[in-house]
Amino acid sequence: MQELNQSSVTEFILQGFSFNPRKTPLLFSAFLIIYALIILGNSLISTLICLDSRLHTPMYFFIGILSMLDLGYTTTTVPQMLAHLVSQKKTISFASCVTQMYIFLVLGITESWLFAIMSIDRYVAICHPLRYKVIMKPWVCGAMAIFCGLWGVVSAIVYTYFAMRLPYCGPNKINHFFCEIPAVLKLACADTSINDRVDFVLGFCVILVPLSLIFVIYINIFIAILRIRSTQGRLKAFSTCASHITVVTMFCVPAMIMYMKPGSESSPEEDKKLALFYNVISAFFNPIIYSLRNKDVKKAFVKVTGWGKAPE
Repeated sequence: MQELNQSSVTEFILQGFSFNPRKTPLLFSAFLIIYALIILGNSLISTLICLDSRLHTPMYFFIGILSMLDLGYTTTTVPQMLAHLVSQKKTISFASCVTQMYIFLVLGITESWLFAIMSIDRYVAICHPLRYKVIMKPWVCGAMAIFCGLWGVVSAIVYTYFAMRLPYCGPNKINHFFCEIPAVLKLACADTSINDRVDFVLGFCVILVPLSLIFVIYINIFIAILRIRSTQGRLKAFSTCASHITVVTMFCVPAMIMYMKPGSESSPEEDKKLALFYNVISAFFNPIIYSLRNKDVKKAFVKVTGWGKAPE
């Protein structure tokens, strides 16, 4: 990593969003409320899953991990974004930028593969219900979760190394609200064509492969659902699948567009909107779409808090 020491830039300036300064209080309030709801929703889901034994199933085990990942990667970026909205100083040190970049990638890549694992869980539950508990044993679920985490750690190391091995000699203004690799690479004082190829290959491995796996699995799931004779059973299965497909689409599609297109074709304003979508918006809606409307979660909430009556 000798190249890191050759960089003359010691800190970056995060330019954030382009908007009328008069709108700063409104944007700050909106993002603060959204972030607070992200913390509340995902923390509630994780807590309920831990406390209620009825939620100690593979599906809720993975949902709990999803909630913790959402909490992690939004906390990596949003508090800093909020601070920069109300502060004149919008700098971040070189080391902090690298750290933020790496942590964000670890959590994001882990989540991408977690969605594929969750689709496998749904496939076993719908297509092999009688063997579900035999196949989805606790140690199997744990091994799958570890696999996702290892993919995140290793892929993030490669991403970060190839980005930060380049010299950064100025300018130091990042046209983004956090240190995301495509935005940082635009400041490199060297050819980034190798990085574009590395990003495409890794994007294929950490986004396109999980998406393809999800697509193939859901084809088999839908075929199995159509064979269910009970209309109520088909609707219940479709409802579970629709929730998963929705959260996958909100997270993976914008991330794929961001990381798999060449840097020369990227637009800073479009990139910020994409990043906001898979970084903040998806984490905000995941608890609502995937868990809070679920009867099991509602019953767990009533049991833990003692408020109201459990829904029938």
